[in-house]
Amino acid sequence: MAVYVVDTNFFIQAHRAGYPLDIVQSYWKTVRQLAIAGKIISIDKVRNEIYRNEDILKEWCIENLPEGFFKDTSGSMETYGQVAAWANSMRDHYKPGALNEFLEADEADAFLIAFAL
Repeated sequence: MAVYVVDTNFFIQAHRAGYPLDIVQSYWKTVRQLAIAGKIISIDKVRNEIYRNEDILKEWCIENLPEGFFKDTSGSMETYGQVAAWANSMRDHYKPGALNEFLEADEADAFLIAFAL
């Protein structure tokens, strides 16, 4: 069974742009079902990004996502180091600000990759 690791934008963009929680309830019901079935998961860094805002999305996640949905990334540090080394090797291809943001400890992106690897 394939398991998909979803990022912050999976939730935030859906809620803010195309699938507001109060209007497209069928979308969020499906997200909940996929999470409960273990077909989608995420990481602690994504949780932290979502939970920064005291809003309805945070509330929905707390009430609807199963315990353990947001996986701990502390065991991914070695792989994170490999992702960071790769990103640093690409400095000629990306703006310094973008690389710094990508590798920032509080940002989920690089940790998502490391966790998935």
